[in-house]
Amino acid sequence: MRQHRTPRLLGTLLLVAAAGISVVGAAPAAADRTVTPLGQVVPAPASVDASGSPYRITGGTRIRVDDSREARRIGSYLAEVLRPSTGYRLPVTDDSGRDGIRLQLTRKDAALGEEGYRLKSGKGAVTITARGPAGLFHGVQTLRQLLPAAVEKDSAQPGPWLVAGGTITDTPRYGYRGAMLDVSRHFFTVDQVKRYIDQLALYKVNKLHLHLSDDQGWRIAIDSWPRLATYGGSTQVGGGPGGYYTKAQYKDIVKYATSRYLEVVPEIDMPGHTNAALASYAELNCDGVAPPLYTGTEVGFSSLCVDKPVTYDFVDDVIRELAALTPGEYLHIGGDEAHSTSHEDYVAFMDKVQPIVAKYGKTVVGWHQLTGATPAKGALAQYWGLDSTSAAEKEQVAAAARNGTGLILSPADRVYLDMKYTKDTPLGLDWAGYVEVQRSYDWDPGNYLPGAPGSSVQGVEAPLWTETVSTSAHIDYMAFPRLPGVAELGWSPASTHDWDAYKVRLAAQGPRWDALGIGYYRSPQVPWPAE
Repeated sequence: MRQHRTPRLLGTLLLVAAAGISVVGAAPAAADRTVTPLGQVVPAPASVDASGSPYRITGGTRIRVDDSREARRIGSYLAEVLRPSTGYRLPVTDDSGRDGIRLQLTRKDAALGEEGYRLKSGKGAVTITARGPAGLFHGVQTLRQLLPAAVEKDSAQPGPWLVAGGTITDTPRYGYRGAMLDVSRHFFTVDQVKRYIDQLALYKVNKLHLHLSDDQGWRIAIDSWPRLATYGGSTQVGGGPGGYYTKAQYKDIVKYATSRYLEVVPEIDMPGHTNAALASYAELNCDGVAPPLYTGTEVGFSSLCVDKPVTYDFVDDVIRELAALTPGEYLHIGGDEAHSTSHEDYVAFMDKVQPIVAKYGKTVVGWHQLTGATPAKGALAQYWGLDSTSAAEKEQVAAAARNGTGLILSPADRVYLDMKYTKDTPLGLDWAGYVEVQRSYDWDPGNYLPGAPGSSVQGVEAPLWTETVSTSAHIDYMAFPRLPGVAELGWSPASTHDWDAYKVRLAAQGPRWDALGIGYYRSPQVPWPAE
């Protein structure tokens, strides 16, 4: 028996070591081939102590939760994930006990913050402890990844359901870990957005940026300007039927995102990217003439009329209604590619619009061109330039950062999920270059932008523009496998960052995506398991 155990133990240790994570102790001698090493998850945990016996989920396992609404809801969520594949009842109970899967909220460990967690696994129990509900939920996502990929299937599977023994202590590097979905170029239904939210939650993403307006479509109902949605939302790229969210539907998306501990960041892009609005209301145009609806993919040709008072009545109404629907902190006002707006008009516009956002209790986010004006106090600038962007443009952003503007990093030639992987990718664009999986992962947000203090970086975001993306299958293919890497850049300590280690952990996600029905791009850069 010993001759068989030694290679098995060595293999487990090698997999954990390959994850690039600080590891204390050793895997148990009785480790099973079906046990996922504690470090083989995405994003990489901050620290791992891989010592102890594995825990086995059985028909007698209970999910024990604190006597709190949040812990019970997260326990019920976990049960809904595990029941179909295990076939077990897995009752959720607040009865105290030292066995089972235990979810505990406690304010004792200040070092965990609001999103950190500690997962301890041993022969008798798996215990996830956190200070805040978001941390408890993130710990549950780690638990999912520690179980076999078949746990994600919606029919009974044979198991066994083992969780490696040891302790993970985990906190995020950045507080802003986002993904953007462009629902303007092509419209996506509430259910399609919810599906993406579930995929984001698995990798501890905590912001969903919804690009709700552009030249091709206006996607949110505004009572005071109803034609924005009914007319401005009536088409999309290529001339399809488009669509928009009623206020009830938008609130449903926000509620669902909140249940997965994601904050919705709505974007109304202005003063450019506004043809859908200009087509809906003639008075928003300087000449008083409404242009036709637009279904192409060019940019930079539209602009609100900066000199007209009605423009700011419009902006005030839209922001007021959208802010009332959005419980989160941020409201994104776009500001990119305003090529039809003079610099002077752009500065004047932003000087008038940013206080409106503050008036309705929100913090401004804008694309990094906002730094060409005067960003409001507390505003965040979202950088989407390239490695090859001019030094002068980078310095403009860095100077704003040194002056107190926070940064969200979304370099287009690194994390734009709509860029083609290679020249042969059937979907996507290539204006920023080809973005294979290694390129999307292999950069450090902490020192990416020259001259910007590391402390100015609030996090990262992976945008998915949809000029060529029109179905959930398209979203899957363009987001996976790049999205988890961006999530890891936002969550994991810089010390864990290593492509050779990461690609091993990423490859292990493939069977999980298969089980979840996510049709991903099988990059040749990743050592996927044999099919």
